[in-house]
Amino acid sequence: MLLTEQPVSASKTTVGCILVVEDEAIIQEAIALALREEGYSVFLAEDGYTALQIAKTAVRLDLVILDVMLPSINGLDFCRILRHEGNNVPVLMISAKGNESDRIVGLEVGADDYLSKPFGMRELVARCRALLRRSRRDFVATNATVYKFGDITMYPDECRVTINDTEINLSPKEFRLLDLFMSHPRRVWSREQLLEKVWGVDFVGDSKTVDVHIRWLREKIEIDPSDPKHIVTVRGFGYRLG
Repeated sequence: MLLTEQPVSASKTTVGCILVVEDEAIIQEAIALALREEGYSVFLAEDGYTALQIAKTAVRLDLVILDVMLPSINGLDFCRILRHEGNNVPVLMISAKGNESDRIVGLEVGADDYLSKPFGMRELVARCRALLRRSRRDFVATNATVYKFGDITMYPDECRVTINDTEINLSPKEFRLLDLFMSHPRRVWSREQLLEKVWGVDFVGDSKTVDVHIRWLREKIEIDPSDPKHIVTVRGFGYRLG
């Protein structure tokens, strides 16, 4: 297990902090070198357990580069735990398993991008830049009571939501669902968790009511509700924003 923060050179300005979780020393060192050359500060971990400790304690963490096959806690489980705990740091998953089903599984457990080995360092750095740009653009909490995700802006204190500056009408349950998603972007919520948070622990009824309200909410905030881009279904787990 390894916990290291590598400083950037004196001539570089740190442009972000990235955690690299990779158990192959040669690959880990190559990624760290490429990132430091671009001005990033780098944390290193050789296993999932150490990576989780870093994610919980690092003062600043902008991105995680995550191998799938890891000792102690594999990359898929690491990502599940991270999202379950509400940590929304962007994750770039890397793996020798590059077929479509493997990529889908990685994205569904919470990864934001998936890169198959072998890969070039220039492509890796480009993917990192794109994820960091997207993260900083998509979610901006302008103050304690305003959330922004893409073209959606929410004003919780005013019970008001706009899309591209056009106000939309939401029912109380739809508003509370969106408020929960907006305040925890990219966190996966199960139907049971949504029922408890939005309907209350005393609710007696079918969990499918969540699916119905999600469908109604999508009809109001999605360009194409049949192909949602904001509220995404994570098969076998629930729903997440983004």
